[in-house]
Amino acid sequence: MQISVTDAKGQLTELVRRAEAGDEIILTRHGHAAVRLVPVRSVPNREHRRGLLRAVRASGAAKASSGPPATRSQDFLYGDDGLPE
Repeated sequence: MQISVTDAKGQLTELVRRAEAGDEIILTRHGHAAVRLVPVRSVPNREHRRGLLRAVRASGAAKASSGPPATRSQDFLYGDDGLPE
């Protein structure tokens, strides 16, 4: 939704409510987009971020699969004499 700054003055409460609900509200000045009304997202606190990190680490550890060690991952490129093939 686009609305001029002049028209928005009388409808600010309604526009803020719509932006909070997820509608995109763009205020225009002289027919050109000037600003966008967006809801403020709460910043997670330290404990919440730590919990997310723990969950990501646990998920990664659960998905990890054992394979050849990195020191041997390129052996197929070399012959028995140790030279590139």
